Order: sequence, then C-alpha cells, then structure tokens
Amino acid sequence: MAAKNISNMVCKQKRPVKVMQFGEGNFLRGFADEMIDVSNEKGITDMSIVIVKPRKGTLKEAFRQQDCDYTVSLRGLMNNEPTKRERIITSVTETISCYDDYDKYMEYAVSDDLRFVISNTTEAGIVYDGTDTPDMKPQKSFPGKVTALLYARYKHFEGDRSKGLIFLPVELIDNNADVLKEIVLRHAAEWKLRDGFITWIKEACVFSNTLVDRIISGYSADDEEELYKRKGYEDKLLVAGELFGLWVIAQDERITAELPLDKAEQPVLFVQDIKPYKTRKVRILNGAHTSFVLWAYLKGHDYVLEAMDDEEIREFVEGMLRDEVIDTIDLDKDELNKFADDVITRFRNPFIKHALSSIALNSVSKWKTRCLPTLLDYFKMKGKLPDRLTKSLAALLLYYRGSVNAEGDYVGTRIKDGKACEYKINDDPTIIDFLKDCSGLSDDEYIDRMLDAEKFFGMKLSDIEGLADKVKADYAVLAGLRN
Repeated sequence: MAAKNISNMVCKQKRPVKVMQFGEGNFLRGFADEMIDVSNEKGITDMSIVIVKPRKGTLKEAFRQQDCDYTVSLRGLMNNEPTKRERIITSVTETISCYDDYDKYMEYAVSDDLRFVISNTTEAGIVYDGTDTPDMKPQKSFPGKVTALLYARYKHFEGDRSKGLIFLPVELIDNNADVLKEIVLRHAAEWKLRDGFITWIKEACVFSNTLVDRIISGYSADDEEELYKRKGYEDKLLVAGELFGLWVIAQDERITAELPLDKAEQPVLFVQDIKPYKTRKVRILNGAHTSFVLWAYLKGHDYVLEAMDDEEIREFVEGMLRDEVIDTIDLDKDELNKFADDVITRFRNPFIKHALSSIALNSVSKWKTRCLPTLLDYFKMKGKLPDRLTKSLAALLLYYRGSVNAEGDYVGTRIKDGKACEYKINDDPTIIDFLKDCSGLSDDEYIDRMLDAEKFFGMKLSDIEGLADKVKADYAVLAGLRN
C-alpha cells in the first residue's frame, strides 16, 4: 500500500508569514519551529515561517513534496518513565534559497507582515566578510545578507520605524545578536548607504542575544520505518531530539508582546542578563559531561547512559553538582537545583546514544573552559579544593597519559572486558606534541609538567595551593584502572 502524504494528515491553516528563518537544518525545525507550532495551536500566536537556505546548494525535494510539513519526535524521561512526544509541524509555509529564489526572497524581505528573523548559520556564520558589496544578489556572508535585506526594507517603507525587524540568532557564540548587529552596522557604514539607515537599524530594529539548549539527535532509517508502520506515512524531514528544551532570550518589550511563547507553556525565559544562564549551562551541563566522561571511559564504559547506570559515577556527578558547582553560580539555588535535576535526567535518556569518546575530543580546552572556573571560584569561596573537580583533573591527566604506537598515533590504554585496549587521543596538535615529549617522564614529573602548562590552561595550575599533591594522590588511585 502506498504511503500517505504527511500533508494529508493535518489541516494546515494559512497564517501571516511573520518569521524569516535562516537555516533549514534539524535544530531550528525541532526547536523554534516546534515551539511556534505549539503556540499557534494554543492561540497565543498566529504566524508562519519562511525558511531561507543561506548557503548555495539544492534544497531537499522533501520540502516541496511534503508542503514543508514534518514530524518532530521528542524523547526522554518524564517522571522516570521513557516518553515520546510527537507532532506534525505545520508552522513552516515555504522553504526557499536566497540564491536560486532571490526575487521571492526579497519579496518576503519587504513584506508588511514580516517581523522576526531567526538564524542558525553555525558559529562561522556571524563573521565579517570585507568582500561583500551592496550590489551582490545575495551577499556571501550572513551579516552581509542581513544588511542588504534591512536596506531594502528601509527603502521600501521609507524609513518607517514600525517596520524594523527583531533578530533572534541562536548561533553558539557569546553575545550572538550584539556581534551580528556590530557587523551589520559596519557594512552599512562601509557601503555608504542612505542617510538615516544606520539610525533606523539602531532605533527600529531589535537584536536580542539568546541561549539555546536542546539535543537534536537526528533520526535513523529504523525511526523512519517505525513511524511509517505506526502512522502510515513517510517523512523524509523527520526530526528527533530530547524532551528537554530551553530558549533564553534577552528581554525586550517588543519581543515579549509579539512572541510570548512562554504563555504557551514553552520553555522560553525572557531575562535581563543572559550571562548567568550561560554560566549555568557551561558549569552544570557541559562541566558535568567533561568532569566524568574520561573517568567513565577509563572504567570501561562507552556511552553516557551506560556510565550513569554506574552508581559510583552517578553519585560522583550528583555530588559534584550539589556540593561544588551550584554555590559558584549567581542564580536562585532552587532554580539551579532544578536545572541540575534536569541534567541528570537528560544524561539518563534511554533514546540518546551519546558516545563518551565523542565527548572526550579536545578535553584539555573543555576542562579549562567548563571546570577550571568552578574550581577557582570554589577555592576562593571555601578556602579549600573541591574533591570531585580535582579528581576530574586527575582523570584528565590519566586519560592523556600515553605513547606513540606503531602507526605513529598518540594513544592511551584502558581495560575493557578484562582486556587492555588502545584508544587514540585526539586534541590540538600542539597539545599532542607536548604529551609526546612527556612520554619518558615519571608520573609525578608528567603531572608537574602538565600543571605548569600555562599555554593550555591559561595559568599555572601548580600555583593553586595543594592542587599538585591532591591531583597526584587521585591520579595514583585512578591509575589502578589500567591494571
């Protein structure tokens, strides 16, 4: 029997296109588009989205075949029970390429209904490109495209300040909207555009910094087949991710009035300052990952869920978050404990197979960014070293303790199922070369060299009172994992 068309499974309402979205990838479709879809259904918002492919390349034919409808499957633990939440997303009205459909793209740019621009052009997307010019159709860089789009809108509406746009970039860089605005203003000045345009950008448009959090894991052929068996339709645009989601947006009354997703019970926070929430995510979520994965891997585990089933590791993570991390963050403690609970639940998600070896990549810089600030703040506040974070540093040094194999790779060893197994250590070449030079040293000499490596940690960790002795003691205990 032929599969049903997904678009026949829902009643799609015609809504004004108020959102232009740069980026057709899975993340935004399983995040912002899903939230807007729920909000539309609840009558809180009434808007649809046009997705713009910001780079050259052919759009998936499935967007046309499925009328831009697709399934989002969010999966995780709810009340300790495996839970799936599915919905067919109908909030996207059209998907176009700003290269192949330039005229249509510019029609949307000057539409009376357009109000928001959401983007996910990757961390490399919000960059200045001095080769962009105002006559390109379109410009190469994303900020160049934005500048040209806004200038077309400024001219079309003759500087009407009510026709400014609200930008909500989700690219994973600090102060994402501020950086985008700065580059747009630079282009506007260098291109010597019409008088008043720069003032219009500053006063009529809103650039709001954001922080996003949801794992979008993609889907497998098995997921697609299982959906077909249950629902009777194929979906080549299926998006799978975790139940947890969080969108922190720098508050502006124009956003809270026109995009009140929080009133639709969506996980959106409007805040005055995003920085504490960035600190919360880095220290609790990312810091927890970095603190236990290397030790768990050396213990013979391969995946996060498997590691969290190890009572010793789970207690280590929970204790570190409760006793060492939360006190160093300037937010409500109940809120922080709730976030920590959510993190533990996310680590135990039975639907996500997150390899420890993947998280272990570039662990030196990750530990410096995610764990060291907490250790330093804890030491300053308490006058003593945090036991678990110090142990995580010892695990880092043990994981990186290796040698060069016959193929010329720098490798370590661990015990897996009673056998010694070799693993490749992946990090910046400068770090690997440094580690190779340490291969002939004793363990204590190696630890001293690493703790003195200011170029890797931004400071000499050996200057922290008592740290070297404690790391060496923890290292000696953990080294038993290799015997």
